[in-house]
Amino acid sequence: MRKWNAMRAWTLERPAKIAEGSEGPLVLRELPMPEPGPGEVRLRVAACGVCHTDLHTAEGELALPRLPIVPGHQVIGLVDAVGQGVPRTALGTRLGAYWLRRACGTCPACLRGEENLCERAEFNGLHGDGGYAEWMTVPFAYTVPIPERLDTAAAAPLLCAGVIGYRSLRLSGFEPGRSVALFGFGASAHLVLQLAARQGAQVYVYTRGESHRRLAISLGAAWAGRLDERAPHAADCAVTFAPVGDVVPRALAAVRPGGTVAINAIHMSDIPRMPYALLYGERTLRSVANLTAQDAHEFMALADRLDIRAEHTIYPFRDANLALRDMKASRVDGAAVLSVEDLSDESL
Repeated sequence: MRKWNAMRAWTLERPAKIAEGSEGPLVLRELPMPEPGPGEVRLRVAACGVCHTDLHTAEGELALPRLPIVPGHQVIGLVDAVGQGVPRTALGTRLGAYWLRRACGTCPACLRGEENLCERAEFNGLHGDGGYAEWMTVPFAYTVPIPERLDTAAAAPLLCAGVIGYRSLRLSGFEPGRSVALFGFGASAHLVLQLAARQGAQVYVYTRGESHRRLAISLGAAWAGRLDERAPHAADCAVTFAPVGDVVPRALAAVRPGGTVAINAIHMSDIPRMPYALLYGERTLRSVANLTAQDAHEFMALADRLDIRAEHTIYPFRDANLALRDMKASRVDGAAVLSVEDLSDESL
């Protein structure tokens, strides 16, 4: 019998490589119900998107500031408790929590409006327990309202895959009506494709998976091909999503002189040596690091206005490790989402 003040959560107690046939690195535990501190709200989690960053966390490819940790940072839930300083009107509202948990607000980066680069920033599912759980607490200032017409499961991946994709597209120099090349076609790229195409862009998608290429065309891509193929025209800009350094020279080769390649990856393998000619012609190569609260609010408004939805596969809460395995093996078209609501005592 479960304790009234306890919850179930998937915890990472030590990183481990995810392999076919293995149980997986996450362990199901019963933990104390979290209580919101000053400025925080508690979410009764309904759904949590499964992100490649969760995969990097579970396999130990990111520096882990604490263990054990509950992963998950694409979280939608209803507020059922508020901490000191949070208006009680927040109770019962449907909010989303994203990757950025808090920033210091006083460092030079924060004062420039670049809280994504704050050296003291904290992240959900890394510094603070995330949404692979029945409840989580999060600073109210770093949540975003979920538009009423967006379905919970389809909206959850928007909170990281969508928001960081939006930031990446913006930093690539994208302009409506121009062209953009996308390298890799997972959760983030399929949302960026919709965002760009619905603003009149020609979108070229490079991906190794045949099912991914079919999905890209169905979502409005002008062309979809393999990495060793070439789109009909050089793109004005490009975003890479695959955490593989070999993709970067290919992306530079796919943009016109003066174009920018933005790398959407928190972790990736080394970029290989490449000829200067790929960068010459005033091409720009830049990384994208994290996101800001403003990014989250701007993108969720755009997603509502442009009717951007995540193609998604729902996994029962008990299948968190399976979702990670399927993501690593590229078996998910679009995004994977853990369904957390309406768990019964017998469901696990």
